[in-house]
Amino acid sequence: MSFHVSIPAVIFGLVIIGVVLLDAFETVVLPRRVTRQFKLTAWFYRRTWIPWRKIAGHIQTASRQQSFLGYYGPLSLIMLLAFWAAGLICGFGLLQYGIGGHEQLGHEPLTFGRILYHSGQTFFTLGYGDILPISSLARMLSVFEAGMGFAFLGVVIGYLPVVYGSFSRREIQISMLDARAGSPPTASELLVRLAGRSEDPAIDQGVLDEVLRDWERWAGELLESGLSYPVLSFFRSQHSNQSWLGALMIMLDVTSLVITGIEGIHPGQARLTFAMARHAAVDLAQVVNARYDPNAVDRMPEADFQALRETLAGVGLNLRSNDEARQKLAKLRSMYEPYIHSTAVNLMVALPPWQHPSKMRDNWQAGPWDRMIQAKGLAVLGQKTVQPSGVEDHF
Repeated sequence: MSFHVSIPAVIFGLVIIGVVLLDAFETVVLPRRVTRQFKLTAWFYRRTWIPWRKIAGHIQTASRQQSFLGYYGPLSLIMLLAFWAAGLICGFGLLQYGIGGHEQLGHEPLTFGRILYHSGQTFFTLGYGDILPISSLARMLSVFEAGMGFAFLGVVIGYLPVVYGSFSRREIQISMLDARAGSPPTASELLVRLAGRSEDPAIDQGVLDEVLRDWERWAGELLESGLSYPVLSFFRSQHSNQSWLGALMIMLDVTSLVITGIEGIHPGQARLTFAMARHAAVDLAQVVNARYDPNAVDRMPEADFQALRETLAGVGLNLRSNDEARQKLAKLRSMYEPYIHSTAVNLMVALPPWQHPSKMRDNWQAGPWDRMIQAKGLAVLGQKTVQPSGVEDHF
């Protein structure tokens, strides 16, 4: 028998269990952001994401790099649950070792390693019976740990569907952006396509407001899910040329242009969407521990601004360009670009430009069989076929 008592082990075990349970409660149950200086989940993601990102930096092929980065989000979620389980097993093991009152078959000496093994089989309710709690306190602790194991299993079963449900809602809107704003999407392409769908060479106010209203709600859901489930920031979109951060940037770019002033368009809804999207950009930058970069490259040099004005003017959208408008646009950009840029650097996400220098094919226009179908059609017409090579990047 072993009835030794170790006060330091008991105290240390209680601290570990308390920290893990508090962190799990704040991550899974508490529906708000925690502003405490130290948070176990945040520490876990920082310590695992940094080496993962460094390894990804050595991958030369862009598609393979994005695929590698895409594994981190789901894998880190599993690792976090395993991290919590290991912490609870270790904490209960310290408690059981500290209070004593256990007996092993064969009356072999009980070391901390064997007590830790007993804690693990109790937590997962294996019940081999080779190590037995014989004191009342040890038995109570074993029952409590077994109950904690069942509760942990319930957390796992309930947590994963909620996280993936939030991810699915986020990605649906991003996928819809493909036909509205190109692949990858840009602010100029969204405005050009909206203008091209109306009978007059300009944007219908009602259509624009409806689109911006949808994205205002999307930004609100992005903020809520990003704060409640920080791991979603690391989940990548299905296509390498899409991302939640790029979509957020596009909405802020579009609303900035509308607020700056486009002839015939009222900026009321744009202001609301900008406010919600900017709120999401700022808060989610803190979630991923982004750092301000004072040397970030300007996304809109003078030449690009003039090219953007000409593109919009071509579809009847006259953007104000006087000094007051330029200053207003610069102020609006300064409110969100540093946050999104720093977040993109941290997450290794490529941000879209204001407009593409050349025409880009949308994701929906591309398919893995397109070249073979084209080759077959040319063969029917008696023309020289083109041998298919490679596939689209997003397949």
